[in-house]
Amino acid sequence: MVENMLKSSPGLYNFAIFFLFGVILLFIVLGFVTYSILAERKVMGYMQNRHGPNQVGGRFGLLQTVADVLKLLLKEDIIPKVSDKPLFIIAPVIAFAPSFMVLATIPFTDKFQFADLNVGLLYYVAVSGMTVFGVLLGGWASNNKYSLLGGARATAQMISYEIPLVMSVLGVILLSGSLNLNDIVHAQQHGWFILLQPIGFLIFLTASVAELSRTPFDLPESESELVAGYHVEYSGFRWAFFMLAEYVYLFAMTALVTILFFGGWLAPFSFLSFIPASVWFALKFCAVLFVYLWFRSTFPRMRADKLMEFAWKVLMPIALANIFLTALIKSLFF
Repeated sequence: MVENMLKSSPGLYNFAIFFLFGVILLFIVLGFVTYSILAERKVMGYMQNRHGPNQVGGRFGLLQTVADVLKLLLKEDIIPKVSDKPLFIIAPVIAFAPSFMVLATIPFTDKFQFADLNVGLLYYVAVSGMTVFGVLLGGWASNNKYSLLGGARATAQMISYEIPLVMSVLGVILLSGSLNLNDIVHAQQHGWFILLQPIGFLIFLTASVAELSRTPFDLPESESELVAGYHVEYSGFRWAFFMLAEYVYLFAMTALVTILFFGGWLAPFSFLSFIPASVWFALKFCAVLFVYLWFRSTFPRMRADKLMEFAWKVLMPIALANIFLTALIKSLFF
C-alpha cells in the first residue's frame, strides 16, 4: 500500500528516496566520526610511543569511542543561570547543521551524490562559513569571559584563514573552468591537480587545518590558555554537538581535498580502471585523512599572534602569486 502511494506521487517518491539516502549518509558519517576518533588516538599513540585505547572492545579498543559517546549522552545537561538560554541552546545546532549540509554537493562517486550543483564548490565555501556564527554565539551566550575570548579568537581565525583557503582553489577553478565538483573531477582524467597546483594544495591543506581548528591551529580550544575555549560552559550532548561538527567537517574537508587535488573517484592509471570508483575514493580519502591525523601528532601549537600573521603575511601573498602564475601559464600553454 505504501509502495503504491509513493509511486502514484512522484514528488513524494523522490522525497522518500532522498530521505532514505540522507539517513544512510548520516549513519555513514556518524560511523566515520566514531572510528576516526579511535584512529586518531591510535595514530597519536603510535607516533608518540605510547598505548592508545586497548581495553574496551578487545585489544584494539574498537568500542572505546562508543563508550565515550554513551558517557556524554548520559551526562547532566547544565545551562548556566546567567547565560542567554535561547542562544545557548541553539548555538551547537547552528555550529553542526552547516557541517552536514555541505555533504549534499560532494560527489563520492560518479553515481553517488545528492545534489549536482553548477556552483557546488561555492556552495561548500558559503555554507561552511556559517559555522562561525554557532561558535561565536556559543561563546557569547555562555556569559563567561573565557568562552567569549575563545569565541572571538575562533571567529578571527576562521575568517582570516577562509580567505587563503578560497584563493588557493582559484587555480583549480581556472584549470577546470568550472565550479561544479563533478567537472573538476573529470578535468583530472589526464593528471591530478596536485601535480599542476602543488602550491595551491599546500595552502589549501594548511588553511583547512586552521578552519578545522586542529593542531597546530587549535587556538579557539587551547585548553592550557582558555579552559577549553568557547564551549567551556557546555556539557553532555550539547558539548558533543560542537565536537561532532568538528569531525563531520573533517570528513567533508578530507573528501573535498580528494576531489580537488587527487582526482576524486578516478583511477590514477587507465589500466586500473576496473577497480570500482568507490574503492579509489576510499583509498585516497584514507590517505588524506592520515595526513590530518599526522599533523596533530607532530606539530606544536602556534602562538595567537603568529597564527594570524601566518594567514595574512604568508599564506595570502603566496596564494595571490599562485593565482597570477596559474593564469599566466594557462594563457600561454593551454
